[in-house]
Amino acid sequence: MRRGPLRGGGRLSRREATLMVAVTVVALLVALVAFDPHGWIGRSAAQRSNPFLERELYLDVQGQGVRAARVAAASGSPEAAVLERVAAVPTAIWLTPEAVGLHQVEERVVEVATRAAERDQVAVFVIYGIADRDCTGGYSRGGLEPQQYRTWVERAARAMSERGTVVAILEPDALAMMQDCADPQTRMDLLVHARKALDAANVTTYVDAGHSAWIPATEMAERLRSVGVEKTRGFSVNVAAYQGEAETIAYAEDVVRALGDDSSYVMDTGRNGAGPGDQWCNPAGRALGQRPGAGEGRLDARLWVKPPGEGDGTCGGGPPAGRWWNARAVDLARSAGW
Repeated sequence: MRRGPLRGGGRLSRREATLMVAVTVVALLVALVAFDPHGWIGRSAAQRSNPFLERELYLDVQGQGVRAARVAAASGSPEAAVLERVAAVPTAIWLTPEAVGLHQVEERVVEVATRAAERDQVAVFVIYGIADRDCTGGYSRGGLEPQQYRTWVERAARAMSERGTVVAILEPDALAMMQDCADPQTRMDLLVHARKALDAANVTTYVDAGHSAWIPATEMAERLRSVGVEKTRGFSVNVAAYQGEAETIAYAEDVVRALGDDSSYVMDTGRNGAGPGDQWCNPAGRALGQRPGAGEGRLDARLWVKPPGEGDGTCGGGPPAGRWWNARAVDLARSAGW
């Protein structure tokens, strides 16, 4: 004969005990959520704090801007002084398979991350090699085949692991241009794989979210969820774009609200000092934006993700995308009063 719970010193039945355990677990989960306003339950330790607080950014001594400034100074160019000022501002280090392929990426990352760690500085890497990278066949076309990309990202992440404070910005434009891709599901799968590899390596990660004049915030939030942004530090906005600071922050905050969590974000201010022009590719009359540094609120940092002197493509007399262009750097600096 079954006795009631605790009646007369009796024991709980198996069913009653199971129910009590389930109720206790639910109550604990509710309590954890209540005391987790930042959504950290799903985030690893690498994603829980702003990596830019109380640390300087690492300046890549091998960057194109630094090399161009040295050449200009050695030749006595009248543009040398302004190029040196631009080159002295830290920018992100772009990892592309065209420049650092499967057999070079680890060595390059270790070199940069080790130097940054020795100085207690933050090294910011941009992962930019996804398959069918520019789905429209534009200036940034290229990338790796899917399996090669997985291997490449894994090697890059492994090289970043446990080497000081390392930040990764994951695939600029990849989510924003998904609708233009022949195989969006493969793209999403690759982004998820990359996100997991970086998190497993304890790399603070921001998934790129395009810019304010591209994909509506609610739609971008859905795409970010599909990548698993809740397991990263957050997202990046305005990378290689020219949108002004106020509109960029407003867009980022809209994305956060649409996500319904407390994700953080970083913003590229390298070329947004005069806002957008009348075209996306090397628009005239633009200016350098605010210098890089830690931000406030959900804005973890203003960064120069795209080195300002690197062109967008061959439009307007520019060099191939990603190549340094002295005239561009000088124009941006002078428009900003440098």
